[in-house]
Amino acid sequence: MLRLLIDTSVWLDIAKRRDGQRIIVPLRVLMHQDKLEILAPSLILNEFERNRPRAEESVSVSIRDRFKAMRQDLQEYGDSQGGEWIEEMEHLIPHVSSRSLQNFSEISALLQSATRVEPGQSHFEAVVRRGLDKTAPLHLNKNSVADALLIELYATIARAAVDGVDQCVFATSNYQDFSVPNGDRRKPHPDLAPIFHDRSHYTYEVSGLVALLTELMGDEYEELGEEVEIVQEGTRSLIEIMDAEEEYFDRIWYTRSIARLAEKPEEQDAEKKGRERLEKKYGAENLLPENDWEFGFWNGKLAALRWVLGSEWDFLDL
Repeated sequence: MLRLLIDTSVWLDIAKRRDGQRIIVPLRVLMHQDKLEILAPSLILNEFERNRPRAEESVSVSIRDRFKAMRQDLQEYGDSQGGEWIEEMEHLIPHVSSRSLQNFSEISALLQSATRVEPGQSHFEAVVRRGLDKTAPLHLNKNSVADALLIELYATIARAAVDGVDQCVFATSNYQDFSVPNGDRRKPHPDLAPIFHDRSHYTYEVSGLVALLTELMGDEYEELGEEVEIVQEGTRSLIEIMDAEEEYFDRIWYTRSIARLAEKPEEQDAEKKGRERLEKKYGAENLLPENDWEFGFWNGKLAALRWVLGSEWDFLDL
């Protein structure tokens, strides 16, 4: 069993990444398959939720700023298609922002379903000793008690793995408290080095965690990440949505026009030119539904497309 204790700093970094789903989904799948165990002390859950609003806001601001800069460039240097691209970007902003914030909610759910581990009296006593001895992560003039509790929890887990079959991983991006000072941040502080051995791994930042998971889990982890990339589809462009809305509007109008003509053939056919235009555009053989079910399906699609564009549900005025 691979047992992971991932520091809050790394969870937040994963949440802010555009490719965060390539990490979150494999972790969730492998956890549900009992191939790895995510350890989640309350202090990590609480710290993640406490920092989540600020981190989400920073992601949203970053997305808005990028779109704003692109809009300004298009307005200043764009060609005749600039206006079309600006309209398209304004449509995409809420979708991109929503997809980016999805990582935060999924990590929160993942932590809630993870294995809860909590410090006991022995861990608090060990933290006091670290404080008195000024050993990492209490070697700096700042309050790192939570970090000290975290590493003591991990030390207990790592000791149990020495003679067993478990592999343990401690992942952090907090180099000041945990990494070797003024050196390779991928290596633990000398005070913490005894905790790490052949079955206990120290890894730095998201990139280090991904590399280690790939090494320990092999193709299974990589393939899950690749599947996420395949499954995730890009947001439909505004132009695509509007084209589809126009097509189903035309098909439904044409079908109703034919029905009205059949009901009252004696009346002047004021809609003839409209039907001829659509027949030329789509082909007469492609305009009528095969049955009532298909016609109802078209109406449902039109309602959904109009809802995406801002109309109320079931708005089918023709």
